[in-house]
Amino acid sequence: MPEQGPWRAARPHVVRIVNAVRPRLAGAAATARPRVARLVRAVKPQLTRTPGAGTARTWQYTAGAATAGLALAAWVVTAAGPWDANGQRTAERDRAAALERAGGADHDDDSGTGSGTPRPAPSAAAVLTGLGGTAHAADTTGGGKPLADVLGPLLGVPALGGSHAAVVVDTATGKRLYGTGADKALTPASTTKIATAVAALSALGPDHRLTTRAALEPGTKKLVLVGGGDPTLTARKNSDGWAGLRTLATDTAKALRDRGVHDVTLAYDTSLYAGPDLHPIGVNDNLARVSALMADEGRADASTSGPAPRVPDPAAGAARTFADLLGEAGIKTAAPGPGKATGRATTVASVASPPLSALVERMLTDSDNDIAEALARQTAVATGGPADFDGGARAIAAQLTKLGLPTAGSVFHDGSGLNRDDRLTANLLTALLAEAASPARPDLRPVLTGLPVAGFTGTLSGRYTDGAAGVVRAKTGTLTGVNSLAGTVVDRDGRLLAFAFLASDTTNAVEAQAALDATATALAGCGC
Repeated sequence: MPEQGPWRAARPHVVRIVNAVRPRLAGAAATARPRVARLVRAVKPQLTRTPGAGTARTWQYTAGAATAGLALAAWVVTAAGPWDANGQRTAERDRAAALERAGGADHDDDSGTGSGTPRPAPSAAAVLTGLGGTAHAADTTGGGKPLADVLGPLLGVPALGGSHAAVVVDTATGKRLYGTGADKALTPASTTKIATAVAALSALGPDHRLTTRAALEPGTKKLVLVGGGDPTLTARKNSDGWAGLRTLATDTAKALRDRGVHDVTLAYDTSLYAGPDLHPIGVNDNLARVSALMADEGRADASTSGPAPRVPDPAAGAARTFADLLGEAGIKTAAPGPGKATGRATTVASVASPPLSALVERMLTDSDNDIAEALARQTAVATGGPADFDGGARAIAAQLTKLGLPTAGSVFHDGSGLNRDDRLTANLLTALLAEAASPARPDLRPVLTGLPVAGFTGTLSGRYTDGAAGVVRAKTGTLTGVNSLAGTVVDRDGRLLAFAFLASDTTNAVEAQAALDATATALAGCGC
């Protein structure tokens, strides 16, 4: 089949990268070549498909993921990564919660584990030098030691507390290379979002979009703003590729004028979700009240990620903003109140989120709790369960069991990992990552492409500046006394490894983060 679309666009960049590093691969070529070939076979079928209407953006992400995967297999690390330039995928700006709190995640950009410009990982030093970087590679290779001899001492440090678990898996073969406490169920914190992402993508598909609409009841002037559960709906003037409440208001006003309607009674419908909207941790800057209708995640400031004060009623706030925007467009309305659209209501305008693949990537990169809880509820809706905290948790567990993943010992209470009663095993986390890397599951690839890149993006942007920058891609997790890290790394032999490190009873978050980062860095440099 002729090469089409994103693959044709991506191939020249891949060729240039491979040509640049070929002289340095030397004796490793025989080892790396089969893995590159496997990655090509895994991603090319999805790139050669002709995308249908409305799916172009998803395929752009897939092309970026393919380019990054091939480059990683050749041990090339770039600062850009498979990211778009919409400005949404940035590091969280502040601590998610003070360490003294009983709940909440800490994704401090300044973890204390390094400073200054990120330095490349030891295994990539020569390549990065050739690309214009500066090599500062310390010798952290395993030197042929068994993996247990390399990782064991690093995971046994006091900073990681009295209870920890770790698993490393070769994603190409599924073989476990290292394991300690593999089936021990520990508090996972935000690494829970990996499970949420896999469940949502498998239940809904990567191209699924969340729609917010305005519906007019027949024979009346009652207009209902119907929430579709899109946590990325924005009221900002520059929607930056996300669904815009301003666009919805403009389109609604035009549709009403075309019908000769110039004033309406406005209601807002949040019936898609059920149950309590307040997370068990209570009012917290890390998470708005979970509602099927919200704009800008209910933030009371101009922030786009990280912790922020939230409005007390996100749905009412979004409806008031929508009413103001209708007024600017020439449609008069009284103060909005709660209501429900009937089955006879006619949709006059709607806006849709980017595909689910983009929402998953943003959730993982920024550790976005609002998106995580929305995806848990969307998974419940898709599988016929109640769309509340308990229903979302049950839907995630059921979906992972349906996929045949090792869920024994796991307990879900939410989609974000803010609930301290959540329990996951290192075995399940690595199984989730290996499933996302499987050539048979391209629909799950956003789980890998959304992982923060060490030293460059999201919650890892301030970490690994003296370690495996650009080589480790991992989801962080931090609660008081809990530190976790789960993701992927390409080791010195070119293997794509999935790893999960969980630690409980930690007493110093900065020291625990540093210990986990040192372990992941050793894994990257190991030829074990």
